[in-house]
Amino acid sequence: DTLSDLLLFVSSAEKKYVTLKEYTDRMKEGQTVIYYAAGETTDAAAALPQAEAVCARGFEVLYLGEDVDEFALRAMDSYAEHKFVNVCDESLDIGSEEEKTRLKAENEGAKDLLSYMKETLGDKVGAVRFSVALKDHPVCLSSEGGISLEMEKVLNAMPNAEENRVKAQTVLEINLHHAIADRLKALYTEDKEK
Repeated sequence: DTLSDLLLFVSSAEKKYVTLKEYTDRMKEGQTVIYYAAGETTDAAAALPQAEAVCARGFEVLYLGEDVDEFALRAMDSYAEHKFVNVCDESLDIGSEEEKTRLKAENEGAKDLLSYMKETLGDKVGAVRFSVALKDHPVCLSSEGGISLEMEKVLNAMPNAEENRVKAQTVLEINLHHAIADRLKALYTEDKEK
């Protein structure tokens, strides 16, 4: 916490390094969290479908490209009373109330389809669900629980990791606003009717 004002991360707003104070000083009105995206490089983090969607809604995202970055933010938990939220995490909450209500209804209405997809994919994913947290991409992988997909890679790359493999709870998210969602529902209905 003492050194938090010295941390620098690449910003989606300026495409250069900024401090956490600079980020929080220009947060959108009503924004309560600090968004970040982690990847092998800052360019990889910026290319994540979830990062694109958060930026499209007018929020700034910090791009983390070093192995230690996400661990540091998780250890800090918050800065200036603003929690850190990974754009690839289940706790991402950028939809409107109307979108959340529709999303809940869509997920409940397509429970059989989503269960079938999960069953077909087996242990490759922990869950399959529709999402409103994407902009143009049809699908993405996110995580739920304490281990993100990027943290899984870092932890499993460490020496002696073979004995204690870490596994993130992977979720396949399907963009509810993309044509693929309607096509999947139609194909599943057609297949059931045969």
